[in-house]
Amino acid sequence: MNKGELVDLLAVRTGLTKKDARKALDSMIDIITEAMAGNEEVLLTGFGKFEVRARKSSQRINPQTQRRITVPAKVVPAFKPGKNLKDLVSKKLKAVSDRGELKVKKA
Repeated sequence: MNKGELVDLLAVRTGLTKKDARKALDSMIDIITEAMAGNEEVLLTGFGKFEVRARKSSQRINPQTQRRITVPAKVVPAFKPGKNLKDLVSKKLKAVSDRGELKVKKA
């Protein structure tokens, strides 16, 4: 599902116009983004938690030159799903091996 499809579904479920649904979704995204940029967590009980995490610097190998490089420490956005979301997903979907490749299928 892309943003346009999400806006359409939001409009249908809430009775809002598509324009108002897009405005509401954009506002929610802006609020979450601003909170995370301010080092605040956004907790949506039952759905999950948006947060920022510090990532340590690490040593990697440049595949073109085969030389070691240091990737500096950085801060990255993260999402941790809530229990309700994890339970629903695991109830509706399952992981299956298909010719050595792991895929997601409906349960």
